[in-house]
Amino acid sequence: MLKISKYVMLDIIRSKVLIAYTGFLLLVSFSLFSLESDPSKSIISLMSVVMIIVPLVSIVFSTTYFYNSYEFIELLVAQPISRTTILLGEFFGVAVSMVLSFFAGVGIPVLVYSPNATGIILLVSGIALTLVFVSLAFLSSVVTRDKAKGIGMSLMLWFYFSIIYDGLVLGLLFSFNDYPLEKAVIALASLNPIDLGRILILLKLDLSALMGFTGAVYKKFFGSGLGLVYSLGMMLIWMFIPMLIAVRVFRKKNL
Repeated sequence: MLKISKYVMLDIIRSKVLIAYTGFLLLVSFSLFSLESDPSKSIISLMSVVMIIVPLVSIVFSTTYFYNSYEFIELLVAQPISRTTILLGEFFGVAVSMVLSFFAGVGIPVLVYSPNATGIILLVSGIALTLVFVSLAFLSSVVTRDKAKGIGMSLMLWFYFSIIYDGLVLGLLFSFNDYPLEKAVIALASLNPIDLGRILILLKLDLSALMGFTGAVYKKFFGSGLGLVYSLGMMLIWMFIPMLIAVRVFRKKNL
């Protein structure tokens, strides 16, 4: 598995897309910190990039790379190597490459300008979202052999978690605002990894008011040590479950 991951990483590092992605993040990060004298304001602006651009690039690039390396995967399947090892090797190679790219583009500026708890939470959220959406990308890629359908499915997942989900939750909360929804609000936030990352960053900046009437509920639960552990635990579940399903599908899939 390590040899497969190493080969994938060496292949991805030469990708112009990944180099452009790293350069874009680096340029945006340094620009935001240079324009604002208050690092916390830059973190808020950078949060929007991390919550939208990072998941989008992670899921689209990973899906595209999987389909482009399909012949290599078929070659490995013909060898005496388990399919689980092959898929996990591909996953870790792509995931580590994307995480390193994110850290180079966002991590370095954040550690230079805002080396505090808020900056660390932003980096942890960005890395977690990268891993989550790479995992979702592999699930989309394994489910269908058709490249167009796989990329379309990945884009729909990103669109759902980034835009549609928040609208559905907002409509649900307004429809049942006469009922006690504290526990439901926490459960609903747990079903979206992007929301989890956003909540943790806003609470660290003490900006729970930006989250509307649910802010008090979020601050009470997610602002505690238990809430932080719970959020990180849910992020881990979001990383492992899609990949676990992808492995099970890939083992039975007829290539």
